[in-house]
Amino acid sequence: MAKRDTAPVVPSAANAAHVAAFVRSLAVAPAATRRAYVRDLGLLAELAADRDVAGLSRPELARCLATLHGRGLSGRSLARMLSAWRAFYRFLLEVDSSRRGDPCAGLRAPKSARRLPSALSPDEAVRLVAIAGDDTLALRDRALLELAYSSGLRLAEISGADVDRLDLATGEIRVMGKGAKERIVPVGAPACDAIRAWLAAREALAAPHEPALFVTRAGARLGPRAIERRIAAWARRQGLDRHVHPHMLRHSFASHVLQSSGDLRAVQELLGHASIASTQVYTHLDFQALAKAYDAAHPRARRRGRRRD
Repeated sequence: MAKRDTAPVVPSAANAAHVAAFVRSLAVAPAATRRAYVRDLGLLAELAADRDVAGLSRPELARCLATLHGRGLSGRSLARMLSAWRAFYRFLLEVDSSRRGDPCAGLRAPKSARRLPSALSPDEAVRLVAIAGDDTLALRDRALLELAYSSGLRLAEISGADVDRLDLATGEIRVMGKGAKERIVPVGAPACDAIRAWLAAREALAAPHEPALFVTRAGARLGPRAIERRIAAWARRQGLDRHVHPHMLRHSFASHVLQSSGDLRAVQELLGHASIASTQVYTHLDFQALAKAYDAAHPRARRRGRRRD
């Protein structure tokens, strides 16, 4: 059998000129954006071959997407590519008033399977938060890690946490989530103990009238990037063999609560998700947990261990 020729098709001079004109219009765009558009439009011109890329129809563009999907490009990559194509055809509409409509209108890239972030095992989570030492920064970081894992907070919520929004007597903290939505989140007993120890040491660091729960050596609010660095550093120091970041702690919290309780609605509320669909994707739902919930709730469910003849 003859070997298939996989050499790329060289775009026509006319198509190369179309792409070059579009790229010139992006002079003020970031360099990375220009490079991505050159790559994505160059691929479209290659697929068009000797056809005029400016005159491609919607069905022809759909076939181009299908061809790229067949080559193994993911839905995420195709969505990015389609964004570049849309920008290109909007440019053509602006420079040529005789053109009718946008051939990209209505096109959608195939969806990619949503990637779930990794979660720590319960043992790994306990090892991570078990920070030894009573120096000021160790106390701060232990409290920060305990709170992040205990309450499943987002990175911005950890950084934005204020002392006056924390109630250690009731074990609760008020946080401002996405969309400026406030919610009350429970704080576990180990986290409350770690925070009490940190608050006693915090007085020596915090600048006057600083509301932030977690502060830097200079007394100002501890920012998101600094929190990321501290968590990653402690993960290495505690012997975890992978990169740990705040979102992993949030995901670990959700996974562990769901595994022990099976209450998806409660996890949704704790995480501050507007839709339970987000919680279903975000947490690890195994078949056994779903089957158990079904058996317990559905009146026509087959009870486990009860044979039907």
